[in-house]
This record gives sequence, structure tokens and C-alpha cells, in this order.
Amino acid sequence: MRDVEKALIDIADIRSRIAATTTFRGFGPHALGLTGILALSCALWQHLSGVDAVTDPLGFFLTWIVVAVVCVSLVGAEVIVRSRRHHGGMADQMIHQAIQQFLPAGAAGAALAAILGRFAPEAIWLLPGVWALFVSLGLFAAVPSLPRGAMLAGGWYFVSGCVVLMLAAPEGAISPFMMGLPFAVGQFLLAAIVHRASGDDDAA
Repeated sequence: MRDVEKALIDIADIRSRIAATTTFRGFGPHALGLTGILALSCALWQHLSGVDAVTDPLGFFLTWIVVAVVCVSLVGAEVIVRSRRHHGGMADQMIHQAIQQFLPAGAAGAALAAILGRFAPEAIWLLPGVWALFVSLGLFAAVPSLPRGAMLAGGWYFVSGCVVLMLAAPEGAISPFMMGLPFAVGQFLLAAIVHRASGDDDAA
């Protein structure tokens, strides 16, 4: 039994090593592009409806949290389908690897939102910029398993997050487009990178 257990552990370790050095093809351009459209649509809706993050921070950020959940669900569904098609028996390992890479940044963003909302609501203007920075960290962590060019998207999120923080800092006020534009452009950029990588794979 010990030999069997050791063999299973060795197999799992080998599969993990393979997953860590294989380009993850679970992300698809359609879901990524759709998340960009959702982000832009939400920003436009909040702008036209007059939603104010200063007077109604709960409503402002709750809307974005709902949008984020919808976006993660869309991308997750496509990831499962595409991973089964492109990675076969390695699909579960590849998905697990992707979750490990993105989960710390996502958890940190959620924790910061909860802490600021509960203990420092006057500093809640930090969230749009800091969330963009967390997305950039998640992308940089996943660069080895993402298509070539993903670092550009990570760089966009990093720069745009810093710019949003600098724009919001003087008055501690934010607009819907400070949240929507960085994420919309970032997701469109990711969609284009993934689409190009998919075309290269097909050509190969």
C-alpha cells in the first residue's frame, strides 16, 4: 500500500509540475470581452442615474460587487468548458493551478473592502484603484501560465490603478468611470491577447 500511495503522490506531483509549465487555455475571449462590456455598461448606468459613491457608498460598491460576481461566473463557466476541451485529463489540475494564482489577490481585495466598509468608510475611495492593483498582481502571478502578452494587461491594471488613486486622493471622491474604465479596457485587452493566442494555437 505504501508503494501505491507513493506512486499516486509522485503522479500528482508530476501533474502539478506539468500544469505549472503549461499555458492555460481555459480563458476565452468571448467571456473576457463580455465582462469588459458589463463593466463599461455599469459605469455608464451609474453615471446617468446619478449614483454617488460619497452619499451612497453601499449602493455604489454593492452594484460593482454584483457585477464582479456575474463576471467571475461567466469567466468560470467558460474556463470549465474550454479546459475540458483543450486540456483533457489535465483540466482539473489546470483549473486548480489558475485558482491558486488568482485567489490570493481576489481574497485580499474582498478583505480590504470589508475592512474599509466596517472600520474606515471615509477611506472607501481607495477601493477602485486598489482593486485594479490587486488584479494586476493576480495577472503578474499567473503570467507563466497565461498567453504571451498577458503582462501588458497586468501593466495596464497597475498603471490605471495608480492613476485612479492619484485622481481620487485630493478630494477623496470617485466616479463610476474610475471603476469602470480601467476594468473595461483591461478586460478588452485580455480578450484581444487570448484571441490572438487562440489563433496562433490553431495555426500551429
